[in-house]
Amino acid sequence: MAQVTVTLDANLAIDVMMLAGTKNPQDAVELVLRDYLARGRRTETRTGESADGHRLTVERPTSQEG
Repeated sequence: MAQVTVTLDANLAIDVMMLAGTKNPQDAVELVLRDYLARGRRTETRTGESADGHRLTVERPTSQEG
């Protein structure tokens, strides 16, 4: 499995660890990300479309004439 290294505010990581009940920041962040993805999938299943689908489309500005 590929790994990604990120830098986080220590207080933020500690708060997440306490809420998630984990003993290290990596496990806490992984739980938060998995929960976020699961919620997104549930929303997509209920609505029939991606909640953030509008973010994936590129909106090109209309040219202004005159």
